[in-house]
Amino acid sequence: MKQEFEVIKNTRQMLLRVVEGLTPEQLNHIPSGFNNNVIWNLAHIISGQQGICYTRAGVPIAVDDKFYAPYRPGTSPRGFIDADDIAEVKELLISTIEKLEEDYHAGIFANYPTTTTSSGVTLNNINEAIRFVPFHDGLHTGYIMALKRAVLEEMSKLV
Repeated sequence: MKQEFEVIKNTRQMLLRVVEGLTPEQLNHIPSGFNNNVIWNLAHIISGQQGICYTRAGVPIAVDDKFYAPYRPGTSPRGFIDADDIAEVKELLISTIEKLEEDYHAGIFANYPTTTTSSGVTLNNINEAIRFVPFHDGLHTGYIMALKRAVLEEMSKLV
């Protein structure tokens, strides 16, 4: 599983480079035609990984609930996310994978039940769940890249 963890970390580090330099206003802006924003998607990546790996395994999440429940599937941005919480989300993108790897090696996911994701993928064990994380992260990376383009274009017209 070492390679799987590296793939997730590398993807998330690339994602941090994609959003580098965006202001809190840009990260929070919901452009026309979209129903969420960049920061919601970043936090949703964290929430999704917690749900896929921890919640579905019956294991307590490894993050504060403020970075889990408000970003679950079916939610949308509820308000402005300030610079401190943005910094924490960015830090959690990497630290949650390090914690997942640590917890994986500690064997806390031994009773992972067979489950089906909202995208219809059946996961039979924690290894399959971890292998699913890059797929989920990739979907939202695409959304983030589209949102970034739309935000920069839309906000440049406001100046």
